[in-house]
Amino acid sequence: MKTGVPEPHSHTAGGWGSLKEVGSALLQEQAPLKSGQVLLKQNKPQGFACVSCAWAKPAHPRPFEFCESGAKATAWELTGKRCDPAFFARYTVRELLDWSDFALEEQGRLTTPLRWDAASDRYVPVDWDSAFAEIGRELRALAPPGVVFYSSGRASLETSYMYQLLARLYGNNNLPDSSNMCHESTSVALPKTIGVPIGTVTLEDFEQTDCLFFFGQNVGTNSPRMLHQLQEARRRGVPIITFNPLHEPGLMHFVNPQSPLEMLSPGDTTISTQYLQLRAGGDIAAILGLCKALLAADDAALAAGQPRVLDTAFIDQHTHGLAPFVDAVRAASWSGIERESGLTRAALEQAAATYAAAERVIGVFGMGLTQHRNGVENIQMLTNLLLLRGNIGKPGAGICPVRGHSNVQGQRTVGITEKPELAPLDQLQAQYQFEPPRAKGLNTVETCEGVLDGSVRAFIGLGGNFVRAVPDTDRIEAAWSRLRLTVQVSTKLNRSHLVHGEVSYILPCLGRIEIDRQASGEQALSVEDSTGCMHGSRGMMAPASALLRSEPAIVAGIAQATLAPNPLVPWQAWVDDYSLVRDAIAQTYPEIFHDFNQRMWTPGGFRRPVAAAERKWKTPSGKAEFIVPDGLLADPDQAAPEGQVLRLFTLRSDGQFNTTLYNEDDRFRGISGGRRVLLVHPADLRRLGLEAGQRVDAVGVADDGVARRVRNLRLVAYDVPAGCVGGYYPECNPLLPLAHHARESKVPAAKSIAIRLEAATPGPAAGG
Repeated sequence: MKTGVPEPHSHTAGGWGSLKEVGSALLQEQAPLKSGQVLLKQNKPQGFACVSCAWAKPAHPRPFEFCESGAKATAWELTGKRCDPAFFARYTVRELLDWSDFALEEQGRLTTPLRWDAASDRYVPVDWDSAFAEIGRELRALAPPGVVFYSSGRASLETSYMYQLLARLYGNNNLPDSSNMCHESTSVALPKTIGVPIGTVTLEDFEQTDCLFFFGQNVGTNSPRMLHQLQEARRRGVPIITFNPLHEPGLMHFVNPQSPLEMLSPGDTTISTQYLQLRAGGDIAAILGLCKALLAADDAALAAGQPRVLDTAFIDQHTHGLAPFVDAVRAASWSGIERESGLTRAALEQAAATYAAAERVIGVFGMGLTQHRNGVENIQMLTNLLLLRGNIGKPGAGICPVRGHSNVQGQRTVGITEKPELAPLDQLQAQYQFEPPRAKGLNTVETCEGVLDGSVRAFIGLGGNFVRAVPDTDRIEAAWSRLRLTVQVSTKLNRSHLVHGEVSYILPCLGRIEIDRQASGEQALSVEDSTGCMHGSRGMMAPASALLRSEPAIVAGIAQATLAPNPLVPWQAWVDDYSLVRDAIAQTYPEIFHDFNQRMWTPGGFRRPVAAAERKWKTPSGKAEFIVPDGLLADPDQAAPEGQVLRLFTLRSDGQFNTTLYNEDDRFRGISGGRRVLLVHPADLRRLGLEAGQRVDAVGVADDGVARRVRNLRLVAYDVPAGCVGGYYPECNPLLPLAHHARESKVPAAKSIAIRLEAATPGPAAGG
């Protein structure tokens, strides 16, 4: 393990390292030889949509339209390893709880439905009909407000539509999903500013842009296919300005592994033309500094009789609330901006000058903005910056939230939401002749609160690893066993199966890349990408087990065993022919999904209407809104990073997708030998009397009476902002208080957690 401070340019995204990683992943997973050929169909028309990130799929794809992360996800799903009944006969659940996340998933694909047997503390095989029958009995015996229907971002549009209908026919809006933990701040912020809950740009905008600004989004590990758009932009001379606490290789240098010339030459593409290493939580201050510099430049231009820096014609016609925003920006001091952002005035003025010189600018962001106490304000500040120069609703410009899981945005589009005002309840009522529940449902944080106080009695998980992904992990795990029923629809074993309720089932499902044969023949599914485009997806490989069922079939099986028959809800017909589900979706959402079956194979996808992209503002004022931030701090309720207190921000490695680990190293950051590490600035190590390589415990400092501790972490000297510490997700989740979440959106504020370091106490081994 490296313990010095790596040079910022010590690693390059793509290149031979990427090809080696793909080959290693295929070998590690013992994937069939055909898996390499299947990669040629990934993200292609008439092929399958990548099971990892949600980045856009071009109408004219490259020969290899997959990245290292996507290839790893494909190898992970098509693994030759099997987690069969013989495995569960060998180990009790208690024994498996001591295994690492990586070791659990490395057992391979689940092959048969399983039920936890209390007498033996083992999962034992069960037939599908018996599983559905008992799940139905349990659900009918419970009060609907205490049952949660969670979904990760994996499920298709068809499955998601059926799932939300199951929950509402059952009697609640308890439909939390993984967006509650990441981009819910986006979905709350953007409707208030520009009137839509999603981004406004498409791939075509990247071809026309003059400048890109990145905030808190690590393209190299979270959406590597975007590097093609960034490389093409740089070749046109487009500047890319990056704000990030870490120097991330994917935002610095890239070698295209699909280009023989690049692979055989020593050069690479410099991605970021200016890299501003701000403090974790310093985003509001940094963006406000950019706005302050723009106002000063506009004042100077006005005084000199030169063209204005602000787009006053756009502002006058299309926006509301500029005056109070300008007053707030002028009132902010440069000293405060520099202190909270960790950046110099000169650096911010340089970035602002680049912004002012460009006519078409795209603002790209990820969870570095959303996962803060003021995560909603972070996004509204970025929107303010774009509005000042009319950079929303014109070609080559706009706001671009980069979503994580491949259909997490699409799930919301077809009704997965705990907020009844966002679901077409009146249409569902008319379409299916029932009275939908109108009370607000539980989001992820509220689900966890319900588990702790006992009001949540059952949890149905459509994919994901909920127990591992949520804040306050230790507290949630301790309370989880009090649940009456837990059901996990999964492809592989994870910790959420082992931390279970009194009655617990694992229902193994087909993966997206597997052929899905139903009564009417082979089926196709659909997903929505980050840019609001819908794509068809067709499985290519034989299923891992003859006993697997598709996600739509599992949802329908639970529904039929639980709900009273409704002749207007043809569960079995939907399972037999998914095109009928798409017809139902089109009836519920005609503006978005008209002619769904005819359009789903459109090259590049068909796009949902995005009013703000056409400068139509669906806000109360009918205009885009400037919104004044409450202050300079993204996390005003957390202890400041001074003295013994440090500010922890969580991060992911290049061998990781959400809670799934493909390996336990992080080659981009030079970390090997396990993930139980903390990245600390050398000056902080000296100041605290610590040394690189030393083991410590990280202790939460929240003043709520709860003891939070992650034991036995190795310190790594690293180029992070002074006072800040990087640590891996989900290993550091026990340090994140459940109550420390974004105001309004309730997204866990995982990018700013106040901790201190103490001498190590006995705990898990490194890498465990």
